[in-house]
Amino acid sequence: MLLKGFEVELFTGTFAGVNVGVASSVIEDLLDFEKEPDQRNLEYITVPDKRYAVLKHSLLLPRKKLRKWLNCRKLTILPGSTLSLGNAKTFERSDLKNSYHSFIEKTYGTNVVTASIHINLGIENLSLLFAALRLVRTEASLFLALSASSPFLGGTVTGVHSQRWIQFPKTPLHVPMFLDHGHYVSWVEEQLSQGNMQNERHLWTSVRPNGPERPHILNRLELRVCDLVGNVDLLLAITALLELRIINLKNNIKKYDPIEASSKTQKELAALSDENDLNAAKSSLDANLSHWRNGEKIKCRDWIKELLLDVTPLAKDLDMLELLQPIESVLREGNQSMKWLDSYSQGVSIQSLLQEGIIAMEKEEANFI
Repeated sequence: MLLKGFEVELFTGTFAGVNVGVASSVIEDLLDFEKEPDQRNLEYITVPDKRYAVLKHSLLLPRKKLRKWLNCRKLTILPGSTLSLGNAKTFERSDLKNSYHSFIEKTYGTNVVTASIHINLGIENLSLLFAALRLVRTEASLFLALSASSPFLGGTVTGVHSQRWIQFPKTPLHVPMFLDHGHYVSWVEEQLSQGNMQNERHLWTSVRPNGPERPHILNRLELRVCDLVGNVDLLLAITALLELRIINLKNNIKKYDPIEASSKTQKELAALSDENDLNAAKSSLDANLSHWRNGEKIKCRDWIKELLLDVTPLAKDLDMLELLQPIESVLREGNQSMKWLDSYSQGVSIQSLLQEGIIAMEKEEANFI
């Protein structure tokens, strides 16, 4: 089992679903939270642990604290990963003195004002870490599809399932499939020297290596592609599937490392992965994707079923099979975006859908002791 930790970004706002920025005030009172460049969202980071029961507690406790603080101000936590009903054109700075925030506002504007889940898995063996990065990058679209929860922006339907991933600036624009640690270090140093990255953190891609001193000292894989997953059991299911894929890879590198097992070149794998991510952002489970093994087309939903079948023996061995059950529900009933869009097509307003989501998140926290 691997160490697992989360970076959780959340929007705050009114019970009517309108975004309201209070990040600067929150961080003065709640030590668990950090502010983002825009006032309307904030982040908390969980302590890494191997145990899923502990992770559930770590995910829900900060939400309960934040909700209590917000309730006193007649505010709440908002579901979704975009400014669904808020002002999507005006940046609301959380720290006017922060030069990096100034750069982000000037360069990207409100395209970066999103909420997401970053899943970190501890991998200290560098050879395994970069093999895992290759596998997860080629399958990141599947995790995005399971998590998609941003079909709205500024009070309108965008026509896609993850508006967040569509609008968020992937930086640098072209990221190779890293062959090893040395390749990654030299590439990052080149990007910094050319001004394509402002600092070592300025690598905004679906998955990246992470650690205490990037790019030189690394100890984890960070999956950044997922939209905000309000339901913690589903988030843990997604994390379990990710962990099982990496353990399978560790047990059989030749079968699961795309550089070893694919008929595609390094450049073709990178392009295929990026295209899959965009297609999943548009249509999620219904997207037509290209499989990394041979480039053949496969429906996203079918590919996820293939992954579940593949990890089932290992899940049984590790007593993790029950953890995966929420994914089966998503495959049957649709993800958050698909459910919202279905209800919207039947006349339910965006505001009502957000209010239902607020209540669902609140109930989940209330039921957890």
